[in-house]
Amino acid sequence: MKKISVVMAVYNGEKYLNAQIESILSQLSQLDELIVSVDPSSDYSAQIVSDFADHDSRIHLLAGSGQGVIKNFENALVHATGDYIFLSDQDDIWKNNKVSVCINRFESSNALLVMHDATVTDSELNIVSERLYGDFFPKGIFRNIIKNRYIGCCMAFRKELMGSILPFPNRIPMHDQWIALVAEKTGRVEYIEQSLINYRRHNNTVTGNSVSSFFQKLKWRIQIFFSLIRAHRSETSL
Repeated sequence: MKKISVVMAVYNGEKYLNAQIESILSQLSQLDELIVSVDPSSDYSAQIVSDFADHDSRIHLLAGSGQGVIKNFENALVHATGDYIFLSDQDDIWKNNKVSVCINRFESSNALLVMHDATVTDSELNIVSERLYGDFFPKGIFRNIIKNRYIGCCMAFRKELMGSILPFPNRIPMHDQWIALVAEKTGRVEYIEQSLINYRRHNNTVTGNSVSSFFQKLKWRIQIFFSLIRAHRSETSL
C-alpha cells in the first residue's frame, strides 16, 4: 500500500488550524503521516499541533527555523517519507474526497504532479467563487514564470520529484511555483477539474497576499528562470 505524506507549514495559524488538521486526518490511513513545521509564533500554533500529536502518532511536529514560509515548507518536506506528497496550507479545509481523487489520478496515469480546482471562500467559509480555475488550468513553464498559477494547497506529487526540487534555491519567489515548474520540466503534470478544498482567503493569509513592485517581480522571474537552467545542467551532468 502506498504511503501518503501531508506537509504543512504553520506560522501564527491557531485560528483555523484545528479545522484544517481534522479535515486532513479524516482522509489518512494509519500508515500515512502529517508533518507540520511550525515557525516561531506568537500564538498557540505549536501547542495545538502538539496536542494533536499526543493523541495521534501520524502527526509529526517540527520546529521551523523562522526564516519564512519557503524554508518552513522545506523543513517539512525533508522529513516526508511517503510515496505521494501533499502540500497543505494552515487555514483551508480539505473536502472529504481530496486524497482519494488525487490518488486515483496518480494510479490511472503517469503524472508526476497533479493540480486540482478549489472553491474560494472568505474567512468564515462563505463561498466567494465556486471554482478557482474552472475547466482549464494554464500549464506551461514560460507561461507560469510570467504569471504563476500554481498554488501548493491544490498540489500533490510523487516522491520521485523530491530529488529534483530539494534543496530549494535561495532566491525563488515561492516554493510551490518552483516545485511545479520542475515537475513540468521533468515529467507530466495533470489537472483535475474538480474542487477538492475550500480555499480560505483572509487578511492574515501567509501565502498569496504579497504585494511587490514591478521590478521585484521581474527579478523573481529572472531568478527562477536561471534556477531552472542550473537545475537542468546539474541533472544532465550526472
